[in-house]
Amino acid sequence: MFASYLIGLREGLEATLVVSILVAFLVKSDRRDRLPLVWAGVAGAVALSVGFGALLTFTAAHLNQMQQELFDAVTSIAATVFVTFMIFWMRTAARRMSSDLRGKLGEALELGSTAVVVMAFLAVAREGLETALIWFAAAQGAAATASPLIGISLGLLTSVVLGWGLYKSALRINLTKFFTWTGLLLILVAAGIFKYGVHDLQEADILPGLTTHAFDISGVLDPSAWYSALLSGMFNITAQPSVLEMVAWVVYAVPVLILFLRPSGRPKATRGPAVPAGDTPTVPAS
Repeated sequence: MFASYLIGLREGLEATLVVSILVAFLVKSDRRDRLPLVWAGVAGAVALSVGFGALLTFTAAHLNQMQQELFDAVTSIAATVFVTFMIFWMRTAARRMSSDLRGKLGEALELGSTAVVVMAFLAVAREGLETALIWFAAAQGAAATASPLIGISLGLLTSVVLGWGLYKSALRINLTKFFTWTGLLLILVAAGIFKYGVHDLQEADILPGLTTHAFDISGVLDPSAWYSALLSGMFNITAQPSVLEMVAWVVYAVPVLILFLRPSGRPKATRGPAVPAGDTPTVPAS
């Protein structure tokens, strides 16, 4: 549940920030008449994302065991790629997100109503499709319960509340730190998803070594304990992983963590006034 909650919170807040910026731009530009167009685009993106998640679930349920293992492996690896791209993109793009979206919306307003709907749809659809794919991949490693669905629903709800608070200037959170800490956690989640994808490839007989275990801590990690369920659901830490699974986890997690934690290396300004420390991206208030 916690992994799904984190996915819903992180992706949901990104989408909420996008919508807040678009709405704030229209309100400040005295173009409230165009707000229904933005909400129409957002509604279309949400419907597409829910439909995509339902399609993934429906497809997985109507495959034989071998096909399902291969399908889960492909979606897990794809989700790992998407979440990695999203983490690094947000790290570099967060500061210019507001100005970029305002510029695109300004151009869309000049083109007409359809362009505004399409622009809002595309801005939210990317986040929604990523959320559906990543959530589906993360949920495959969980037990057959409603916990992943509950977790992502709570995460999305929390993101909407935070986004509304930011829009109304009722909340002041350091978004740079927020995306840094959630980015670190999501890297570990993605490493677990990648590990699960390798396990599925072994189950499908695409990769060897399913029964060659790296270690066995089943005597220490009680499968029925709550902390075992947390570690398994959050980071896919299991008591008897194969050697190849652990190699995949390390090969992904170590270099990605190093790259993510590495300083951005932006050159220092030689002229002009100093920028106050601690500046973070904010959402304009109405």
